[in-house]
Amino acid sequence: MLRTALRNVLAHKARLLMTVLAVMLGVAFVAGTLVFTNTISDAYQKSSQKGFQGVDVAITPDKKDDDSANPGDPPRLSQQLLDQASKVPGADSAYGVVQGYSALADKKGDLIGSGFSNRGGNYYPGADGKDARYTMTEGRAPKATGEVALDSKTAERGHYKAGDSIRVSVNGPVRTEKVVGVFTTDDGNVAAGGTLALYDTATAQRLMGKPGQFDEIDVKAAAGTSQATLKSSIDKVVPEQAKADTAEKLAKDQAKAIEDGMSSLQTALLVFAGIALFVGIFIIVNTFSMLVAQRTRELALMRAVGATRRQVTRSVLIEATVVGAIAAVVGLIAGVGIGAALRSVLNSTGAKVPDGPLVVAPTTVLVSVLVGVVVTVLSAWLPGRRAAKIPPVAAMNSVHAAPSTRGLVVRNTIGAILAAGGTALVVAGAGMGSDGQGPMSFGAVVLVIGVFVLTPLLSRPLIAAASPVLRIFGMPGKLARQNAVRNPRRTAATASALMVGLTLITGMTVIAGSMQKGIDKMAADGLKSDYVVSMGGTGGMPLSPEVSKTLAKLPDVTSISALRSSPARVAGDSDSLTGVDPKAIKDLVNVDFTEGSFAALGGTKALVDDKVADEHDWKVGSTIPVTYEDGRSGKLTVGGVFEGNQMIRGVMVDNATVTPHMATVADFQVMLKTKGGATENNKDLLKKTLGENPAIKIQNKQDTSDEIASAFTLMLNMLYGLLAMAVIVAVLGVINTLAMSVFERSKEIGMLRAIGLDRGGVKRMVRLESLVISLFGGVLGLGLGVFFGWAVGELIATELPSYELVLPWPRMGLFLLMAAFVGAIAALWPARRASKLNMLAAIKAE
Repeated sequence: MLRTALRNVLAHKARLLMTVLAVMLGVAFVAGTLVFTNTISDAYQKSSQKGFQGVDVAITPDKKDDDSANPGDPPRLSQQLLDQASKVPGADSAYGVVQGYSALADKKGDLIGSGFSNRGGNYYPGADGKDARYTMTEGRAPKATGEVALDSKTAERGHYKAGDSIRVSVNGPVRTEKVVGVFTTDDGNVAAGGTLALYDTATAQRLMGKPGQFDEIDVKAAAGTSQATLKSSIDKVVPEQAKADTAEKLAKDQAKAIEDGMSSLQTALLVFAGIALFVGIFIIVNTFSMLVAQRTRELALMRAVGATRRQVTRSVLIEATVVGAIAAVVGLIAGVGIGAALRSVLNSTGAKVPDGPLVVAPTTVLVSVLVGVVVTVLSAWLPGRRAAKIPPVAAMNSVHAAPSTRGLVVRNTIGAILAAGGTALVVAGAGMGSDGQGPMSFGAVVLVIGVFVLTPLLSRPLIAAASPVLRIFGMPGKLARQNAVRNPRRTAATASALMVGLTLITGMTVIAGSMQKGIDKMAADGLKSDYVVSMGGTGGMPLSPEVSKTLAKLPDVTSISALRSSPARVAGDSDSLTGVDPKAIKDLVNVDFTEGSFAALGGTKALVDDKVADEHDWKVGSTIPVTYEDGRSGKLTVGGVFEGNQMIRGVMVDNATVTPHMATVADFQVMLKTKGGATENNKDLLKKTLGENPAIKIQNKQDTSDEIASAFTLMLNMLYGLLAMAVIVAVLGVINTLAMSVFERSKEIGMLRAIGLDRGGVKRMVRLESLVISLFGGVLGLGLGVFFGWAVGELIATELPSYELVLPWPRMGLFLLMAAFVGAIAALWPARRASKLNMLAAIKAE
């Protein structure tokens, strides 16, 4: 039986090629994902480990969980602590670290780097006058205000050298600094494409923190002193709101953080690899089912001469194992290439990855082989069982009995139960708000399985609906319709492969389009201001108060308010206070009040959004106990309750109330209105007033909406690319099914040719059959995609009240055309093969 199985694999190379390709694509995606994520993780971890060279113990601020006295960030580290740490037993040297945001402009005035990775720091010379973290390759280290040193990669990108002038922005206003040096560093941020500007310590403290304070203190151990011993000595001088960690622990923590950060990306990519494999399962089942059907006489004769059912099943599974192993090996090799290509794509987007070798871990090899073999064997198990049930008497007949009607009745009953249950779970989850994600996800899986099981039943009425169109093509059209419904199971498996891919593509498109509409509506309804000014980096980079003061002096600015955020403990809960200008805010934001109005804002009177008010049972006149950022306690009075939105919500107070308690006075946004509204001339005026600052964003309502939506657009485009894998596998499935169908119907096609159907008619018949099956899968995919898009939208609407369901009819029409195109392309080879059959040989074929 082993020899028989191997002979069958070698004898039917062409028939199994599609199966090998389907499995190979899925395995390649799995292997490529693992290679890609392992490579990036390894590169970042090695880069971060280099960053800890020369450091044995690091002291950092530490916010205690039970610290209710001070809601703000823990205080930075003092010069006194640095002096104490440098003198503890076992310490060789210590240096203070200052770090923050520092945007650099190239010689055209554009921002160098990607915003969030524009960092600034200090050069802290030791006893020898050098900072071990940085090696100067040109010029010297900065020593005074107005001097800056650049990392070598930034200097190369900006075409800067020692002696040049560069425009810099730390928190808003533009500064012109002199480049006095260029250095190299092992900083992972720089290796990943970020920028690093170094100032002398006093200047860095003034720009990014407070004079005499550090963000971190790094201590190097003396010869013969272990990191643990040094940490024990340092623990004795570390204050309560700080902590000391060994460099070994920090490196492990950073490696773990990198691994955790990559795990979500890895999971997302593996999900799409799973989808490709899931679609491939339909092809594998189809292939082995048709192979079994074509070898009915052979298998029956084997039974007649003594082969047991178990042996027959085993021979089919051995074939599947060989096919799966070949596909897994080829897929693994292709996966290494995909991993390298993904890293190149990531680098081309500007998100640079530190240099390092491709990592092909043993687990990647093992997983790839197991996935390829296991998926193929499991998919072939059902056809193998079916093969074992072929009675020996079937050897006397040329064709084995077709599946019974009773089997379809049972299948349709199970499918109807699953589809109804899945639909009910999805609908129930849609009405449960944020708690509905679990039921909805489970329901979606059940519904897709239910529809797949029901597909043979659905195929007849949906394909029959195409009859009027098919009649236009005469006899080939009629034959195509009959062929498409002749074997409902095979048609269902073929169409389902395409259905899965189009369901996901359609659902994602519906969600993205609806979110875009909701974001546009949110920006239009929530903002009355013409412009919003903020720093270009992500993560709420602080904006200097000088920006709002500078803009307020413009005669064209009619109304302006700086928005400040200060951490606080509100009614015992950790929260934040949003500071605004009470006189201007009513002209800049648009909110509906359930109680009170903007007129009540000022002094100790605050405005709160309706969700916060309902949570604490507050109303106008209620007293709010507050612990400010500096630890001082106070009381606020509710002056009004408004309906919060994504643009403004929470607890709103007068800037004059919150500013005295802020450790560092900074804005996160400035809203303003101008004469004539949002025009290009006004925008240019604001830019020039701020010195053509590369670090500052000046956005109107549409800019704000587009920025928020751009993240979803990027994600959607990535999903289209990833789901293309599933569509490619689906194309292979259609080709496979048609090729097998042509082989099965050789005698029938020969008879049709003999009674007058020409070669063009045969081609047209096969192409129309492919078109009908593909469109059937496309219609199912569009229907499910719209349903899932609506359901997910109901969950999103709980967080984004302006969310509004939008059906992208043009794109959905394009997807349907894509399904038709898939059918047309897939039919080219089978149709050509069918038309070239020798009619006499085909009629004589057994």
